[in-house]
Amino acid sequence: MGSLRVTLSALAALGAVSAVPAAHAADGGVSVGPSTAAPGDDVALRVSGCPGRTATATSPAFVADAALTVGEDGALGGESRVRSTAKDGGYDVRVRCGDTTRTGSVTVARRAAGPAGAQRHGAPPSPAASPTAPVRAGGGGATRLAMVDAREAGPGTAHTVTGLVLAGVAATAVALRSARRSRRPR
Repeated sequence: MGSLRVTLSALAALGAVSAVPAAHAADGGVSVGPSTAAPGDDVALRVSGCPGRTATATSPAFVADAALTVGEDGALGGESRVRSTAKDGGYDVRVRCGDTTRTGSVTVARRAAGPAGAQRHGAPPSPAASPTAPVRAGGGGATRLAMVDAREAGPGTAHTVTGLVLAGVAATAVALRSARRSRRPR
């Protein structure tokens, strides 16, 4: 009997805990974690209730726009980085999904310099470099080829003819080889 009470209590607690994320997910707002970040920190973005499977999050605090994609739980999620040059304060985060725009916020706050009474010698460190655009890494014309879906393009007529010719040559070689072996005296 005591085990039944423990089981029912555990189920009730689990139900109460799982109801909180569902309530948050139902409002369709933008969730930014951590809500207060230092310049150069990565932040996780999450939004639920968007009709599409992808969305884009933008903010003046971010290095670049964040592409959000569907996660296992059905909500859209992604990451971005706070600019190293971002000033302290609150910044709006806008997520465009389909024809709707959802908003949230992130607060930028610099970290404390160190323990009280600590002295710093020399010049203050310069902020870390932060990319503002994609790197020009070359790739030649590979981008065009990478964007083609191989399942849609498939092999063409030239590939089919080449495969049939190679299969015919292999079959002929096997047949001739087996014919030679069968004629040899033992």
